[in-house]
Amino acid sequence: MMLFTTTSGAPLKALAATAAFGLLGLAAMPAQAQTNVTIYGRVDAGVDYQSSVALKDASGNLTGQTGSKLAASGNQWGTSMIGFKGTEDLGGGLGAFFLLESGFDATKGTTNGSALFNRRSYVGLNGGAGSIKFGKNLFIVNDVWYLDPTGQQFMGTASLVKGRNWPGANNVIEYQTPTWSGFNATAQTSLGEKAGSTKNGRSDGISLVYTNGGLELRGIYDVIRDANGRYTDVYTASKDLIVGGTYTIDQLKLFAGYENISAPDTAAPTAPDKLNHYWIGANYAVTPALTLIGGAFHAKLNHDAGSASLFMVGANYNLSKRTLLYAAVGTVRNKGNADFGTEFDNPLPGHAQNGGYAGISHSF
Repeated sequence: MMLFTTTSGAPLKALAATAAFGLLGLAAMPAQAQTNVTIYGRVDAGVDYQSSVALKDASGNLTGQTGSKLAASGNQWGTSMIGFKGTEDLGGGLGAFFLLESGFDATKGTTNGSALFNRRSYVGLNGGAGSIKFGKNLFIVNDVWYLDPTGQQFMGTASLVKGRNWPGANNVIEYQTPTWSGFNATAQTSLGEKAGSTKNGRSDGISLVYTNGGLELRGIYDVIRDANGRYTDVYTASKDLIVGGTYTIDQLKLFAGYENISAPDTAAPTAPDKLNHYWIGANYAVTPALTLIGGAFHAKLNHDAGSASLFMVGANYNLSKRTLLYAAVGTVRNKGNADFGTEFDNPLPGHAQNGGYAGISHSF
């Protein structure tokens, strides 16, 4: 549609001629599909508590003392975010799409990182052969979300691997197949962009899923290389294999998973270069509004670096389709030199820690 306005008293015939030329121009243009753009987001905040947090001096060294910590919670249940997404039908079964998304901490009003769109910023095409996207995305290991009874809350599958399974990825090329008889696959590479090497700083992964009725089985394999293309740290530059599944029976959903992380290029001979992580859990919908959550997690490091078990229970209560109340409590029991925390403020090695959080999440 073309709109014409005038304040100069132009003759009616001149306006009619202008309109006619405009309509002829539109007729000569090829048909354009309309892009649908959506603004969406979530705000999550509440209160958080951790016991037995290891205290440090001004230089960051452990003092051997511990203390409790009471804080506002931002992102403990789920990331606060704001995003923009759009699609365009290109015809012939082909579509274009984009997504821009930034996470933030609602308790401080700060972004989760310095990038403008620190979670996702990609563009792509989809059709009968699947979809391909280019840009920034969550790293493919985040698909562990589907196997996590907590939905990757701060107490969940990330706790006993110190966040190894929820990083982001820059410079992404990602392809997802169509779904064939319940089977789907996604492959992702995050280019290191280092001159003279295709491996330095690069990350790669694949996620396979099979669904049949209430059963879902998933396997994920990924690698994160350091700046020299090596696997030097279990938590930051390593190889990761995850397998597991879920099964839904009426109001009950069961979860089980296994994760093996290895860093064969770790330099220090006494530093752990392998971690085995196991978990089970369940969600039970007491009512359409109330869901109870429970999970048990165990991790063991090699080279006498210790082991830990995490136990958590929680509940989600939907006040509406957009507003959710949540609460969770948990305890972690460390053995040996392990110092895993219920969240990210760790206790002293070998010490236990209790924690919990509660809050409100509103989606729009």
